[in-house]
Amino acid sequence: MQVTVEECTLFYKLFAALLGYVNRTLNVVPEQFSKEIEYTSLSPQTRGKVRDALYEHLELIDQFVAENPAGLSSDEREIVAGWKNALVGKFYIFRYLKKHTIFICISEKPYKAYGVIGLADPIEEVISHRSLPILCNAILLPFNGQIIYDGFIATYSVTFGGGVRRHLNEDYNEAKQTFGIITSLPEGSQPPPPKQPRKPSPSKARSQSSSMEIKDILDIVIEITDAFCENYLNGEYADLCRKLAETLARKRPSPLLQGKLETWASGIVRTIGWVNFLHDPSQKPHMKLSSIDQAFGVGESTGAAKLKTIRTMLRIHQLDPKWTLPSKMDENPRVWMMEVNGFVIDIRHASREVQVLAYEKGMIPYIPADRGGTNKGP
Repeated sequence: MQVTVEECTLFYKLFAALLGYVNRTLNVVPEQFSKEIEYTSLSPQTRGKVRDALYEHLELIDQFVAENPAGLSSDEREIVAGWKNALVGKFYIFRYLKKHTIFICISEKPYKAYGVIGLADPIEEVISHRSLPILCNAILLPFNGQIIYDGFIATYSVTFGGGVRRHLNEDYNEAKQTFGIITSLPEGSQPPPPKQPRKPSPSKARSQSSSMEIKDILDIVIEITDAFCENYLNGEYADLCRKLAETLARKRPSPLLQGKLETWASGIVRTIGWVNFLHDPSQKPHMKLSSIDQAFGVGESTGAAKLKTIRTMLRIHQLDPKWTLPSKMDENPRVWMMEVNGFVIDIRHASREVQVLAYEKGMIPYIPADRGGTNKGP
């Protein structure tokens, strides 16, 4: 669904006048404009710079309304004044309904669902009929008792499989039951607190945009693995899965940019489980690796392939000290076996002086002699 032609024309008239005022006040770009036709003739990059400046200086809305340089009517000024209640954040575009499109805001918890109306075109046409859900950055505005977006939607090229969609459907149902579908701003008596995005400099725009996308993807993967470990494993597994996800995110280019996120989440949990023999029935917790795939809605062969990819990429092996659970460090011989004076020894039997040296070099996680180890040395 979209606003009427008259409402769309009114929005761009008011938005162009406001952004023109912001540009004149802050000197954001050299181009000067105040009317809709001048505003829409600018490049998206230019419009985006001024628009970002507006949300970094929301106090300019009050100044604009008070000075009224565009000669707006009282009703028009009231509409613009309401834009101080803009909701700036990260959203899943979740579902197309007859009356509006559902945006689930994930910038804050608990999640809330908003019914958003399109402008010149329905939202599903603006985003080229991509399959839902779609992760995006957007800014929602109140307009004539409805919620619209401000003409900009920045989507991420991330695909989601059944596991994420299932969790998101649960989040949507919970949000709908708790808050209902929110169709006006501000919600209740308090307006949603606006976020203030930072605009990268032109020279760094491409690299910073990529970093922002990686961070967003990493946040989602960690959210998935955290939830899995809370339900099936424990905090130690959650911490190591988070560490592994962060390691993958830091690689350039990051492999997390390709493929479904629940597949990566399954591969990450599989890898940590494989290192620590999670599949061994004598271990606590214990879980078959194939059961990890089932929980994520991933095929067993796909999960196994992702495990192999991660192992090969990061040169991870079973009992790898870097990926061993802290509670299993004492029983992992790989942590303590090292070469001293040409001989491979269990450093727990060495003098404290040697243990301290190994600890300071980052070769062992702690000094065994200080914890009642076998040989406390001098």
